[in-house]
Amino acid sequence: MSSPRTVSLWRGRITAVLAIVLLALSLRTAVAAISPIVGLINADVGLAPLGLGLLGMLPPLFFALCGFIAPPVARKCGLEAALSLAIITMIAGHLVRALSDSFLVLVLATMVSLLGMGLGNVLLPPAVKRYFPDFLGLMTATYATVMSIGAALPALVAVPVASALGWRASLGMWAVVTGFALFPWIILWRNFRGSVVGWRETLSTQTRGQSVFGPHAARMTGLWRSPIARAMTLAFSVCSVNAYAAFAWLPQLLVDRAGVSGIDAGVLLALFAVTGLPLGIVAPMLVAKLRRPGRIIHAGVVAYIFGYGGLVVIPMTMTWLWVTLIGLGSIMFPACLVLITVRSKSHDGALALSGFMQGIGYTVGAAGPLVVGLLFELTSDWRVPLLFLLATAVTASFSGSVISRGRFVEDEVGAVNQGGRANQRT
Repeated sequence: MSSPRTVSLWRGRITAVLAIVLLALSLRTAVAAISPIVGLINADVGLAPLGLGLLGMLPPLFFALCGFIAPPVARKCGLEAALSLAIITMIAGHLVRALSDSFLVLVLATMVSLLGMGLGNVLLPPAVKRYFPDFLGLMTATYATVMSIGAALPALVAVPVASALGWRASLGMWAVVTGFALFPWIILWRNFRGSVVGWRETLSTQTRGQSVFGPHAARMTGLWRSPIARAMTLAFSVCSVNAYAAFAWLPQLLVDRAGVSGIDAGVLLALFAVTGLPLGIVAPMLVAKLRRPGRIIHAGVVAYIFGYGGLVVIPMTMTWLWVTLIGLGSIMFPACLVLITVRSKSHDGALALSGFMQGIGYTVGAAGPLVVGLLFELTSDWRVPLLFLLATAVTASFSGSVISRGRFVEDEVGAVNQGGRANQRT
C-alpha cells in the first residue's frame, strides 16, 4: 500500500508520465520503419541505392537543425504547445509517407516526420525538468529506455504488417502510435495555461522565476562562452560521431579486418546496439546521484579506447569484446541527456542547453560516417579510421573534468552577461 507521501509526490503527474513515455516511444519510429521493408516500397516507388543513402543521412541533419529552431519555437508558443506541434508534425509525416506515390514525396514526408522528432528530442529534457525536478534520473532513464524500444519496434513488426496489409499500412501505423502521445500533451497544455495548484504551483514558480537568460530566455548566444555547455556539447558530439560511424561502417569493417562472416557482422552490430539499452537505464540514475558525474563520461572514454584499441591490435581475437566495449562507450548519450537537467536550474536553462548541445552535436555526428569512409578510401586500411575514432573519444575526457565541477549553465551565462554589462558601463 502506497504511503501518503508517495501518493502526493505523484498526484497530478500521471498525465505527465504518460505524455513523456508515449512521446519517447515515437521519437525513432520514422528512422527505423523503412529499412526492414525497403524491397516492398521499391516495387511501387523506386528506391535507388543513392536514394536510400539520402534517407540515411536525413536523421542527424534534421535532429541538428531542430537543435537550433526548437528553443525559439518553445519561447513563442510554450513548451507544451511546442511538443503538441511536434507530435502533429510527426503524425502528418507518417500519413503522407504511407500515401507516397513517388520517391520525392516519400523524402519530403520523411523530412516532415524527422522535423517533429527533432523538436521532441530537444524539448523532452526541459519537459522532464519542468514536471519532474525531483526525479530527473528516473524519468530520463525511463524515456531513454523507451526511445530504444521505439527504435527496435519497427524491425520486429514492420515486415509482418507489410506482408499482411501492405507497406503503406506498415508505414502508416506509426501515425496511430504517435497519435496516442498527443492527448496527454494537450491536457498538460490546457492545465499549464490555467490555474496552478499543488505541485503545479511549485513548478510554475520555478519556471517563472528569475532567469539569467533575461527576457529572451533560452537563447544560445552566451552558451558559446559557457564551459559546461561546451563540455557537454563535445561529449555529445563524440558519442554522435562514433554511433553514426558504427551503424554505417562497423559490419564492413568487421568483415574486412576481423574476418567474420556477413551474418556474424550483422549479429555484432546488433550487439553494439543492444548494449545501449541497459546503459540508458543505469547512466541517468548514476549521473543524477554522483557528486562528480563527469566520471561517467570518463568511463565511456575508457571503453572506447579499449574497444578501438582491440580492433586495431588484435581484431580477430575476442572481436565480440571489442564491439561490446565500443557499445559501452555510448554511455555518454544517456549521460548527456540527464546532464541537461542536472546542470541547469530551470526549464529555460535546460531548453537552451538542450538545443545548443543537440544542434551542434548532431551536426558533427552527421559527418562521422563521411569522414570514416573518406579515410578508408584514401588509405585502404581500417586502422586509420579506427585511430581517428579513438582520437575523438580521447577528446571527450576534457568534458568529464569540466562537467564534474558542479556548476550550472545559468550561473556561467549570467556571469558572462554581467561582465558584458559591466564593460559597457565602463
